[in-house]
Parts: sequence; C-alpha cells; structure tokens
Amino acid sequence: MTNTLSTPRKRGRPAKTAGDYRETRDILCRAGVAALTEKGFSATGIDEVLKSVGVPKGSFYHFFTSKEAFGSELITLYARYFARKIDQHLLDESISPMRRIDAFCQDAERGMERFDFSRGCLVGNLGQEMGALPESFRALLSGVLLDWQNRFERCLDAAKSAGEIPQHIDSARWAAFFWIGWEGAVLRAKLERNGEPLRVFADMFLMSLES
Repeated sequence: MTNTLSTPRKRGRPAKTAGDYRETRDILCRAGVAALTEKGFSATGIDEVLKSVGVPKGSFYHFFTSKEAFGSELITLYARYFARKIDQHLLDESISPMRRIDAFCQDAERGMERFDFSRGCLVGNLGQEMGALPESFRALLSGVLLDWQNRFERCLDAAKSAGEIPQHIDSARWAAFFWIGWEGAVLRAKLERNGEPLRVFADMFLMSLES
C-alpha cells in the first residue's frame, strides 16, 4: 500500500474551496437575475454584470460556456424562486383559496414597489423580446408559465370545492387567463412606475370569478 502525501501549499493567499466557487456562482446568478428583471436579456451585457459584483471575466467562463447558458440558468433559478413564492400563498390553508390568490397579488405588488417598479418579471421580460433571443429559451419560458398556471389551476379547483366560485368554471382556462393578463399588468406597472395596473387586474379577475 502506497502512502500518498499531500503537496504542501505555498504561503500566501488561501486556496479556493468548492464553497468559494459556489459563492461566486451564486453572486453572479443573483446579479444576472436583477439585471434581467430590470433590463431584459438583449440589453444586459456580461461585462456589466461582472463589473456590478467585482467578478473577473475568467470566473464567468469557468461556470458558464456562453451568455445563452447563463440565461438558461437564470430562467431556471427564477422559475424555482417564483414557484416557491406562489406556493407560499396558494398552499396557505389558513385562508380561503380566493383570498390566497389575492394575497399573492398583493405580495407581488409589494415586491415591485420595493424596487420602485423598476424590475418586472424575468419570464415576462424575456417573453417580450423572444424574437431576439436564443430559440432554446422558448421552450424554457413556456414551460415556466405552464407550471405557474398549473399551480393556479389547483387553487381554483380548491375554490370550487369550497363553494367560492361556480362549479362550471374551467379552472385551466381561467388559470391561463390569469397569467396572460397578469404579465401584461406587470409590464404596465413597470412602465408607469406604480401598482395601479396590478390592482386593477387582480380586482377584476377575482370579481369576475365570484360573480
């Protein structure tokens, strides 16, 4: 059996650990999400993202082979984050299903307000510029929206079971209608820098279902 000795490390700066690389990657992703929710993909340069967090370009290409690969990762991360945000409200059994939807809408408005309505939805932003984006993004973005719709569909089914909305309501189509309209409301809230479009859409959506 051979004894393997580790090579002594030279004095100076400590060697980077896996944790260091993970932290750098996470910092890059957070900066990327912030940039894409504010400016979109086409208007965001890699150098701009790197400069905002003080990460050298070599580190970026250690983690991502291209801007397209970076964008794909950001879509995936944002989708997971927002799915948790949706579930936080729509799975809250302490309140009725329709109040859960209202709570989600109010929380989303507060989220935009925290950034002065300068940031929108990453998925919505990228959908708006799909004609100029890598084709690989199309299926990713569509899949995210379908996932969010499915979560709303289940909440609307729960509202039917609770007698809050009529039984003839097509939960799947109304869930699709919500996200089609909500993304438009987010876009206009960002344009006008206020939450009124979000409140108008949310109020009309809930009133229409309950009528």
